[in-house]
Amino acid sequence: MIDREEIKLDEILDGIVPVDREWIIKARERTAQLVMPPRALGRLHDISERLCGIYKNLKPSINQKAVLVMAGDHGVVNEGVSAFPQDVTGAMVMTFLKGGAGINAICRYVGAEVWVVDMGIIPELEPGSIDGGDRLLVHKIAKGTANFTKGPAMTRQEAEKAILTGFNLATEFFNKGVDILGTGDMGIGNTTPSAAIGAVITEKSLDYMVGRGTGIDEEGLMRKRNIINSGIQVNQPDRKDGLDILSKIGGFEIGGIAGCMLAGAYHNRPVMVDGFISTAGALIAHTLCPHVTDYLFAGHRSEEPGHQAMLEHLKLEPILDLGMRLGEGTGGALAMKIVEAALRVFNDVLTFEEAGVSEKET
Repeated sequence: MIDREEIKLDEILDGIVPVDREWIIKARERTAQLVMPPRALGRLHDISERLCGIYKNLKPSINQKAVLVMAGDHGVVNEGVSAFPQDVTGAMVMTFLKGGAGINAICRYVGAEVWVVDMGIIPELEPGSIDGGDRLLVHKIAKGTANFTKGPAMTRQEAEKAILTGFNLATEFFNKGVDILGTGDMGIGNTTPSAAIGAVITEKSLDYMVGRGTGIDEEGLMRKRNIINSGIQVNQPDRKDGLDILSKIGGFEIGGIAGCMLAGAYHNRPVMVDGFISTAGALIAHTLCPHVTDYLFAGHRSEEPGHQAMLEHLKLEPILDLGMRLGEGTGGALAMKIVEAALRVFNDVLTFEEAGVSEKET
């Protein structure tokens, strides 16, 4: 077994294999015996069967859930791409730690822990001196990325460090017994690099990919599209090289999210993707290793217009579609309850034989 602290990205990618289809076939055989019409609960069956494939057993369970909220600031905010000032990033991190944000409310309902990771925010927060600081994990790559309209957002080495940081943190949570991990985000301006990543990888137009983010007006939307186009033209990211894309037009928190997803695939654990920013991380992870999507569940479809194109590229069908666009991990966390329900059906519903019911009676 490779030591976690010394593992290299290439070793991670080499260690990821597709989900074992034999376990999915076995799970489908059990589903076919449940005392109900064939596949009467629709996609709940697909979810439970894929979990059997991921866990490699026919008694999968989810007892511990956690959401890692990756936080980072972005140099491109200086171009006026957000309706909110950059210092909101640090203020929201403090709110997460106090337990007062949307992600905290939803995670209390679904029974998931919330942890916040400083991947590269501008302020220096000391965990020991703030409320809830024991839930803050400081792994700052730098104080925000560079402005990608002027050159790369980060170095290739920083991009790799961001991914490995996410991988190592997720690995720690899986080793502590977390059964499913959610990916969240915080970073004013982060829909801009996410849209840039989406446009490069999916090859969709910026008119389709770029949305209003935190609520910019029509003039701001046009400016945002022009800024993203400028950044792509200046940097010329290679759409087949996930590290190149991340380093040139990405964000530290997006790299951390990608690392979490690679960890799920490496350790045979499911990862719940949230919305637009988390899915940008999924695109980076998928570009590095296409098998990673076997281990991903799309929590919801965001209101950001380009999110659908991202999901289609990854061939992921969202569990929820509620018009959500908050981020933070909220849609993914809420979808964890649906995943748990799918497992309850698979594990708790009797078979025809166990119930003493003839299949012809249904």
